[in-house]
Amino acid sequence: MTSAATSRTLPEALATGPIVLDGGLSNQLESAGHDLSDELWSARLLAERPEAIAQAHLAYFEAGANVAITSSYQATFEGFAKRGLSRERAAELLGLSVELAREAARRATAEGVRRPLWVAASAGPYGAMLADGSEYRGRYGLSVAELERFHRPRLEVLAAASPDVLALETVPDADEARALLRAVRGLGVPAWLSYSVAGDRTRAGQPLEEAFALAADADEVIAVGVNCCAPDDVDAAVETAARVTGKPVVVYPNSGESWDAEARAWSGRSTFAAEQVVGWQRAGARLIGGCCRVGPEAIAGISGALKAG
Repeated sequence: MTSAATSRTLPEALATGPIVLDGGLSNQLESAGHDLSDELWSARLLAERPEAIAQAHLAYFEAGANVAITSSYQATFEGFAKRGLSRERAAELLGLSVELAREAARRATAEGVRRPLWVAASAGPYGAMLADGSEYRGRYGLSVAELERFHRPRLEVLAAASPDVLALETVPDADEARALLRAVRGLGVPAWLSYSVAGDRTRAGQPLEEAFALAADADEVIAVGVNCCAPDDVDAAVETAARVTGKPVVVYPNSGESWDAEARAWSGRSTFAAEQVVGWQRAGARLIGGCCRVGPEAIAGISGALKAG
């Protein structure tokens, strides 16, 4: 499904130039006054304040983004069950995450935005459901088969909501990537795979060459790359992903600040500069945006830099 502004699918558009992703959903919601100090994080607002999520998506479309990444990163059957929500209600909320991004695209189009607009349905790693920081470590003690069984039901529900792409994102571990690549087979929706990295390795410590190679022959995967990492880690990752897979590269790093999982707070200073994205594009990046602490102003800067470049 595409927006009213284009008849091209996202995979088709990848062949013609860079596509701007949105920025961090959580920081946009927090800037609007919403408390996300909760194990469900932004997914809690799917049930309590869905309009807030649509407004956050709209802010990024207005800033120049082509793609909104849904609020389903930390939305899982298991996480909702802990709050007493039935499996049926959890499925409704997962589907709602896609519809809210669609609604934001419709509003942006009604406001006069004529860019192509797409929706990426977020599927975060197993560790995001645990809400204990293990999403930045991987190595959960689960087999690839167990991880596949965790991911597949949620991906089926998200795919049934007809997003333009599934965002398999912030993956810390090549073993979990194997599970996700199995879980997306046969769903009929393309996917991108992006790792959370530290230097030239996944967060779990595997070399990026090996991690990216897993997706090289996966027909469902239209782009491979990194997100939720420091901006300084992007350059080498883009080159490696492009060389190893031959696929377009997706990149959306954090602001450069550091997340303290125990204190549940950010520290340090931002090192993200919109001018960096031109180099990423030249190295093979085609889907470019920001993750945590990267807001609409930065996305506007990315859009402007790519147009100028």
